[in-house]
Amino acid sequence: MTARMRRRSPRQRMAGQRGLTLIEVLISVVILLAALLGAAGLIARSNQSEMESYQRVQALTLLQDMVTRLNANRQAAACYAVAGTMTTAGNGGTSVPSCTTGTAAQQTLAQADLAAWGTELMGSAESSGASAVGAMIGARGCIEAIDTTNQIYRVTVAWQGLVKTVSPSLPCGSGGFTNDAYRRAVSVQVRIGVLS
Repeated sequence: MTARMRRRSPRQRMAGQRGLTLIEVLISVVILLAALLGAAGLIARSNQSEMESYQRVQALTLLQDMVTRLNANRQAAACYAVAGTMTTAGNGGTSVPSCTTGTAAQQTLAQADLAAWGTELMGSAESSGASAVGAMIGARGCIEAIDTTNQIYRVTVAWQGLVKTVSPSLPCGSGGFTNDAYRRAVSVQVRIGVLS
């Protein structure tokens, strides 16, 4: 150390560092704000992903429900979908095809199954006040007769997602949402075995 530095009082030595502490605090605040904004964005994206996942699970549950109903009433499977037309249920209305196969009780059961599936797609399984909230946003179900000879049917559930993706190629719910890029769909083909 030089003699000149020794003679300076502590106050004189601090004079050269005035404002440095304030700048350090401001930089720390900016870094903290950037981290908090990043955390807020991460939480928002996490909530979106959680909602998308919840809706997909609900769709798969409702899809399996209709597949089970279709298999249980296999003698009147043609009552669920007629070749060339798509049976729809849920938001957007329920279309029930006219049916002549099976007994009157089986035909009635098919109509009741479609009506029950339609109300489940609209969220009747869970309610908040007077509102049905137990399903996906804009849920819609479709049943198509793919091959009437071999009794192959396609059951599809479509709903509106929260973020845009590639729109599905399945026709169920197409054009029924603000933008088709928000539409999600899951489907399964069901082959009804002929039991003798």
